[in-house]
Amino acid sequence: MLRRHLIVAAVAAPLVLLNGMHAHAQVIDLNDAINKAGRQRMLSQRMGKAWLALVHGIEKTSAQQVLDKSMALFDRQLVELKAFAPNPEIQRTYSQLETAWSDYKLALVGKTPDKSRAAALLQQDALVLALAHQGTMQYQAVLAKPVGKLVNLAGRQRMLSQRMAKFYLSARLQVDTATANVEIGKARTEFISAMEILRNAPEATQRIKDELQLADGQWLFLDTALPKIQGSQSGNKPLSDVFVTSENLLSVMDNVTGLYAALKT
Repeated sequence: MLRRHLIVAAVAAPLVLLNGMHAHAQVIDLNDAINKAGRQRMLSQRMGKAWLALVHGIEKTSAQQVLDKSMALFDRQLVELKAFAPNPEIQRTYSQLETAWSDYKLALVGKTPDKSRAAALLQQDALVLALAHQGTMQYQAVLAKPVGKLVNLAGRQRMLSQRMAKFYLSARLQVDTATANVEIGKARTEFISAMEILRNAPEATQRIKDELQLADGQWLFLDTALPKIQGSQSGNKPLSDVFVTSENLLSVMDNVTGLYAALKT
């Protein structure tokens, strides 16, 4: 019970962090561009997670706040990244993302969240994710430095935290459960592998290593909260645990990404 209270108390932190402290008013350099471009990937999955939480009727206040603030942040960063685009290829990617986002946004807020539209929503968030990832890789290629790859990789961990939670919530609605199981397994393997790379990178400062150690603890909470979907517990507590623990892991990994982005090597 104490752990549950601590986790719930922490959920407000990432809401502030992801909508203010680490979100500059404009893109300041290529490291920042990779960070923000990668954050768009995460937001595509986080919004889907929040929408599905509302379908389930769990963590209603937090889920609505996550959805609203994530949409506003996605809008703002999309404008910034498109304006900062250093070549026509990146400009084209963000024009395509703008179109895909318009459709996804309408699906998120056009009607009350409902299970009957969940499958279609997941298809739309997949397109937004693919284009956001394309933009991130393009910005990384322009920078062409090892630190850019690390910013990208750390940023991708944020997305994976939300992707696992999203697919858990969709599977509990019995929306393409087989695919959800596969995707959770893939994301879990990728997350663990990437943590090793980030921890052992020559560029990792002691502060980064300390944050990664904190992330390990948050990952343990999420991994424990993500039981196998088949035969998982009934009731809303497992759903709430996944929602909250994914937010806490996201908060730490956003810190890690920001620290890598601040490196000037």
